[in-house]
Amino acid sequence: MPGSAAITKFKKDVDNRMKGGVTIVVLGASGDLAKKKTFPALYALFQNKFLPEKTQIVGYARTKMDCAEFHKRVSSHLKSDDPTNDQNIKDFLNICHYVAGQYDQEEYWQKLDKFIEDLETKQSLKKEQKNRIFYMALPPSVFVSVTSGLKKYVYSKEAITTVVIEKPFGKDLESCNALLDDIKQLFKEEEVYRIDHYLGKELAKNIMSVRFANMIFSPLWDATHIDFIQITLKESFGTEGRGGYFNEFGIIRDVMQNHLLQLMSLVAMERPISRDSEAIRDEKVKVLRCVKPITIEDSLLGQYVKNGDKPGYLDDDSVPKDSLCATFAALVLWIDNERWANVPFILKAGKALDNTKVEIRIQFKKSPGSLFCNVPRNELVFIVQPGEAMYMKFNNKSPGFSDETMITELDLTYKNRYKNLKIPEAYETLILDVMRGDHSNFVRDDELGAAWRIFTPLLHQIEKDKIKPEPYPYGSRGPEKLNEFVGKYGIERLAHDNYQWPLQQLEN
Repeated sequence: MPGSAAITKFKKDVDNRMKGGVTIVVLGASGDLAKKKTFPALYALFQNKFLPEKTQIVGYARTKMDCAEFHKRVSSHLKSDDPTNDQNIKDFLNICHYVAGQYDQEEYWQKLDKFIEDLETKQSLKKEQKNRIFYMALPPSVFVSVTSGLKKYVYSKEAITTVVIEKPFGKDLESCNALLDDIKQLFKEEEVYRIDHYLGKELAKNIMSVRFANMIFSPLWDATHIDFIQITLKESFGTEGRGGYFNEFGIIRDVMQNHLLQLMSLVAMERPISRDSEAIRDEKVKVLRCVKPITIEDSLLGQYVKNGDKPGYLDDDSVPKDSLCATFAALVLWIDNERWANVPFILKAGKALDNTKVEIRIQFKKSPGSLFCNVPRNELVFIVQPGEAMYMKFNNKSPGFSDETMITELDLTYKNRYKNLKIPEAYETLILDVMRGDHSNFVRDDELGAAWRIFTPLLHQIEKDKIKPEPYPYGSRGPEKLNEFVGKYGIERLAHDNYQWPLQQLEN
């Protein structure tokens, strides 16, 4: 079985660290994130026998409900490897429990601690097996009160305690630093895992392998050969159902300061001295500290409007009618170091666009000289989602009598290349990393500060000057000014950008 050695190693890593026992507490267990992402990931790990033998899962939230109702909510998003046999789901639900309580009252934290202690006693856990993982599927407004309650009343007194925190990590540099300081007073940095689920995606995890395990790319990965890099996140749906929440953060805080910047740091960082988690995170911090703060001149903001039967952002009843919240942004980042001098990194993200995808597009410089002066540029493209793939666009002589060149591709589409392919969801790999104690794919405290330093001046200027976003129709590519904006940086939208690479019919 492909990867079986790695699977065995991961299971051994978990067992060595957890000693065969753990209690996983999902805080915010009644919310959408827990229901749609956290519990399905835990179930997938359970099915594949990654969880320690003596594992118990406790959901904690303010919602009052009995265990039967909780199990019904959890099971609504679980998918079994064998749809004809639901015994796995039943077995999983048997280790899932629910405790209702508040986030700011000590009596409820004491109740939760007593509940966990009773579970540990029933399982006859040894001292070193009384590990506790707290997964905070919660809004940032309660982070401090929750971590305070956990540390004071529910901290494991005999084994490993781990806290997993979901984004957003603040709203700007100041609020981020305040949050970091509050949590530092409660937990050691090695106990905290700040999760950005894009770091668990297969293609994101493959960037380092492509860059540093292939000698062919090493001499090409710099400003001498690369013209620009685009990192794009498109969603074909709007903010339906969460307009009020989105209005508080906007597209930049929602996906660009975190998801897209993480992808950029993996593309741009220097080679780490080892594959150790801290060596990797050291290099990410170094390159982020070289990024200049984004200026308003290097940004384009948009907000989607009604198109046919598709509502505009302001049509959402939970959104203020005078909202200037951006649902689209194109931002240009500049890295002030020798490798990337004068190479624009263009981050684009938007909702209600023409399709859904996340991709990294690395475009090389034009071929010099006049021998093949009009051929298209080479591009290396990572398709992060949907449908993991990588391809390299290159110019090839058209087969046969012709001496014309044609653009073609070296194509690695995962579903076509790998048999019996089953790529785990990002949350599965990240929760597994938490149990293994591997911080490689999590965000360190100084990395957060370096990231917010890049975006905070722009965000403050947008809010202070009340900059109005450009309208764009629901289902379009974005604002009408997009081509003009990227054109300022010498970028042309090539005719083959959306080429689907069919088999090509050659003329006789």
